[in-house]
Amino acid sequence: MRAFVTGASGFVGTRLVDRLLAGGWNVRAFDLAPGPSQGTGLEYIRGDIRDETLVASSLAGTDLVIHLAAALGSSRLGEEGFLAVNAGGTKIVLEAALKAGLKRAVHFSSAGVLGHVEGNEPADEGQALNPRDAYDRTKLAGERVALDLAARGLDVVIIRPGWVYGPGDRRTFKLIRAIARGRFILVGRGGAKQTPVHVDDLVGGVLLAAEKGRGGEIYNLAGGETLTVRAMAETMAAACGKRIPRVRLPVGPTRLAAGLLGGAFGFFGKEAPLNPSRLAFFLHPKPLRIDKAKAELGYDPAIGFEEGMARTVAWARKNGWL
Repeated sequence: MRAFVTGASGFVGTRLVDRLLAGGWNVRAFDLAPGPSQGTGLEYIRGDIRDETLVASSLAGTDLVIHLAAALGSSRLGEEGFLAVNAGGTKIVLEAALKAGLKRAVHFSSAGVLGHVEGNEPADEGQALNPRDAYDRTKLAGERVALDLAARGLDVVIIRPGWVYGPGDRRTFKLIRAIARGRFILVGRGGAKQTPVHVDDLVGGVLLAAEKGRGGEIYNLAGGETLTVRAMAETMAAACGKRIPRVRLPVGPTRLAAGLLGGAFGFFGKEAPLNPSRLAFFLHPKPLRIDKAKAELGYDPAIGFEEGMARTVAWARKNGWL
């Protein structure tokens, strides 16, 4: 079997490519630059998902498309830039898959399409959607592209991951490093809930979705625990042998500072140390229910957050990140 994976050089993409190769797949890994994966049956293709001709030729002859590539929330792009990648690029990839007659496609959406889960309790796939920023809005646009292609005959499954973490994740590492260095202060009470998922559990869920998911359906793939941001930070701190400070930053002034810093740094083409995208983790709960994935896919995340974070911190120390 042959798989075409976009965003193959990123954190999740690399783990997915490695798992596919270990399972005997041949993989065409498509990204802006090659990643660290190696092995028999792997072919890297350097490219942009907005390149319609290259995408079509690259996925020709494959059996499965897994579309991860996206402009991330921390990217210094305007709304049009996010839209061109997260919706326009998705349309190019999935339309090419439909024209090529591929057997199955899996599209990565985002829990960000929920925006802010009212009630702070885990949401199922039918939850009302209320994206809050350019990234979330354009990921929702990409999700709707996938649903439109499903209506046109593409056998595509959509997944919404929880808060992904694990060894090698630079986004999570920034938070871990701040905690380890005593530079972390909780914003507000830390009561917003998330459902963290270890990357290995997520990748296993993606492969189950590719095998068993129903075309045109959405599946939440998160961990088995619903945790407050405070509890998550305390678990990270314990893994580092630290404690988080008792002092907290007030929400209102911090939100204002995040907006001002994000705008100022963005003017110079840089990412601010505090911006609305990073602040969303503390203020906007996005916990996910995984009942549907359990029932229909046999999804059963095995790595708890305490264990997973201990592994992540140990890896960071071993590899000189901490």
